[in-house]
Amino acid sequence: MTHATTQPTLSSIVLAAGKGTRMKSDLPKVMHPAAGQPMVKWVVKASRDAGAKDVVLVVGHMAELVSEAFRSDTPACHFVTQNPQLGTGHAVDQARPLFAAGTLGEHCFVLCGDGPLIRPETLRKLLDRHLTAGASASLATSVVADATGYGRIERDAQGRFRRIVEQKDATDAQRAIREINPSYYLFRTRDLFDALTRVTNQNASGEYYITDVFELLLKDGKRVEVVDAVPPEDVLSVNTPEQLAEVDAILRRRLDTAHPARSHA
Repeated sequence: MTHATTQPTLSSIVLAAGKGTRMKSDLPKVMHPAAGQPMVKWVVKASRDAGAKDVVLVVGHMAELVSEAFRSDTPACHFVTQNPQLGTGHAVDQARPLFAAGTLGEHCFVLCGDGPLIRPETLRKLLDRHLTAGASASLATSVVADATGYGRIERDAQGRFRRIVEQKDATDAQRAIREINPSYYLFRTRDLFDALTRVTNQNASGEYYITDVFELLLKDGKRVEVVDAVPPEDVLSVNTPEQLAEVDAILRRRLDTAHPARSHA
């Protein structure tokens, strides 16, 4: 007699509330097109391709424009609003009522809508490690030549993950670290929302960081997995028109490699 194994349910929360002031445009940052699609659509697609059944978009600036872009998605996306915007931890916490209903995933990705170079295979690698290890939280990291602007991955003398330190809060020694946080997260949903109740805004930005959840879970004795799985090329997120042009070119090259005969909008 064989026993069917139950696949854990999986959702994703995509942060899409930011205005993107450096983009010199009224459009919400995540709605700027990359390879013919609003950049947030690439992030949602990657999470669905990696197995996320339900997608929750955290919207804010010009929320209607973002939700309209997903109007024909099947299954339909869920939307929650972050207003005012008090940081990434606060953004994720806006999804709490949806998950409290118990109908969404036991595990959830948390991803940024301005990182369209994300690949489904990277998320699958993260998911596999997370489930195999029975982790409460997992994150994919990258080692880059220039870590300026990114959160640094601090490890102990044995090489075990300790915490993520944001650039604004980092010492000179921490800023020298080249292993960075490109914001590819996966959580056991129950543990995520429990830890979020304890996140404070005692930092240089006065914001509630999702990154603090990892250290809180470690202190609880929970398992946190780290996998260096993000190719340096995929790390580039978009804050300026110049970065958008660079990301657009990379995405178009990828699509041409995958589908040589296809042309792009």
